[in-house]
Amino acid sequence: MCGVSRLLAVSDLHVRYPENRAVVEGLAGDPGDWLIVAGDVAEQVGDTVATLAELAARFATVIWVPGNHELWTRTKDPVDLRGEHRYRHLVERCRELGVLTPEDPFPVWEGAGGPIVVAPLFLLYDYSFLPTGTTTSEEGLAAAYDAGVVCTDEHLLYPEPHPSREAWCAARVAETRRRLDALDPDLPTILVNHWPLTRRPTEILRYPEFALWCGTTATADWHVRYRAQAVVYGHLHIPRVIYEDGVRFVEASLGYPREWRPREARFGHPVDVLPRQVLPVPVEDFGVRR
Repeated sequence: MCGVSRLLAVSDLHVRYPENRAVVEGLAGDPGDWLIVAGDVAEQVGDTVATLAELAARFATVIWVPGNHELWTRTKDPVDLRGEHRYRHLVERCRELGVLTPEDPFPVWEGAGGPIVVAPLFLLYDYSFLPTGTTTSEEGLAAAYDAGVVCTDEHLLYPEPHPSREAWCAARVAETRRRLDALDPDLPTILVNHWPLTRRPTEILRYPEFALWCGTTATADWHVRYRAQAVVYGHLHIPRVIYEDGVRFVEASLGYPREWRPREARFGHPVDVLPRQVLPVPVEDFGVRR
């Protein structure tokens, strides 16, 4: 036991893989530790809820944001809700467990490094992270399809009742901006979102067209505007720490077994979001190209 509470993070647990379930079974902290779960726990509601229940029993506070996989509607899932309705159902199930979500009041971390507002966000993407040589989302998507790089969201992530994923993203960005603007300006923040808040983390993707499904340019300055001490995200399956404008960006992804096995010894889970000692280097890169 370390005796000092920590703010920890994981993402992209993908527990349908037995090896990943084993990792989850080993996730534990000290009595006062908080755990951020930055999306993509599972694809079926039952698996997501069961995993979050396990984690809620081991950590003082668990904070969850949805990833794209939780929002998929698959025929194998007994819960056939789509889009906003699926998300709201997951929020209600989390509340039954005492797990915090983007729909709850933002909690304030009072442990080491605090007080600091931990802001779980749900923002989606709007195809504005354009591939090189394209100038519109239509051109970008055409280039991605031509390259054979198409996210499964196009087939399984439904936006209803919104007319499109872009419209859903715009609504989420507007509502989230309103809530962040209302925060105490004297308090710093930890911003948590499944998708990266800026374009830079996507620059090392093996398939650059995939960036289309990775965020929105509407949040490019949020880490500065909202006084972030750290930004936590997942989605890319490239766990690492980078810095933008002096802000610590932490990708906490586990990813698929074939991805995390080679780097297991170099990037453990969960990740300490506010380590007491931070190396004085511009980039800590533990990632592999995806």
